[in-house]
Amino acid sequence: MSYFISARSRIEPFHAMDVLAEANRLASKGQPVISMAVGQPADPAPPVVREAARIALKQQRIGYTDALGLPELRQAIAGYYRDHHAIAVPESRIIVTTGSSAAFNLAFLAMFDPGDRVAITAPGYPAYRNILKALGLDVVEIPLLDAPCLTAHALRGAHERAALKGVLFASPANPTGAVMPEDVLSEVLETARALGIAAISDEIYHRLNYSGSDTTALGIDPDVVVINSFSKYYCMTGWRIGWMVVPDGLIRPIECLQQSLYISAPELSQRAAIAAFLATEHLEEVKARYAANRGLLLERLPKLGFRIAAPMDGAFYSYCDVSAFTNDSMDFARRMLAEIYVAATPGLDFDPGQGHRYMRFSYAGSHDEMLIALDRLAQWHGGTG
Repeated sequence: MSYFISARSRIEPFHAMDVLAEANRLASKGQPVISMAVGQPADPAPPVVREAARIALKQQRIGYTDALGLPELRQAIAGYYRDHHAIAVPESRIIVTTGSSAAFNLAFLAMFDPGDRVAITAPGYPAYRNILKALGLDVVEIPLLDAPCLTAHALRGAHERAALKGVLFASPANPTGAVMPEDVLSEVLETARALGIAAISDEIYHRLNYSGSDTTALGIDPDVVVINSFSKYYCMTGWRIGWMVVPDGLIRPIECLQQSLYISAPELSQRAAIAAFLATEHLEEVKARYAANRGLLLERLPKLGFRIAAPMDGAFYSYCDVSAFTNDSMDFARRMLAEIYVAATPGLDFDPGQGHRYMRFSYAGSHDEMLIALDRLAQWHGGTG
């Protein structure tokens, strides 16, 4: 029997996951692989989170919840905005999702129609581009060139060329780790509002800022859509739990979409996530290890010929120009994994135009792993690192 393959499914693979699959295959054969390919913390979820999950399992609290999420978790998220950002976010505007991935799906479906043009930055997280394309939306990529982040000027220029309906940006950013200064963020949001462009702020790397304090877009424009997750700072990648904050007019449309697409985020993960906000002391220790890894990469990668392309102010990534070694980042990633067992992500994931010259290294692993990986890179390509 033959099957018709839809046009919407013809999207690029997420190369980081392909690299991870090959790394896992090699590791299963006993090879000493070090993965710097995916943005996954080396640490498990905090003990208090795992204990909350154990209690929920014992009490058999693993059914459906309201589509918008458990009231207790939505209250805890509202408390996060009160305590961490000093702003009041009504819990009615908070929607709990199956990771940030579901939140992006829900936002795009609720806010845009097929054929609408939505801007993202290049480089940028590849799932933005792939989800938008799969939903029949036109992706407008705004090249950052030498700028670390999106600017109001760049957004205005893109709108003049393409009549945008929406814009999506992240701070701290993936793959660069760059953080948008508060004044730049304000100018972008003011420009979007003036031009009638709906703004979505990806804040999943909040609390992983090494250069200053976080600025949520909600503190500047309360009507912006914000997406966040427990995956990164809270070390809960596999729990698939995130949230979004939306204007009042989007609550019911997203609730209806959630009911049919996901029903609700997993109750077990929701109950565990409530406890995540109690783990700050533990999580700050984890963040301190990222900071140590960051310092190591900042010192050694340039000495090895890997030019750091943007300020590594947040998240846990270094985006490097590898044109001194290759003009094919996919081949470079394959050879690096096959020859020295170090996995990293080719820049083509993040920038179809210029990504052949770049690689992304995640430093979310242990400090010892970073040291070994850098030593292998030094032996492979030489240098003084």
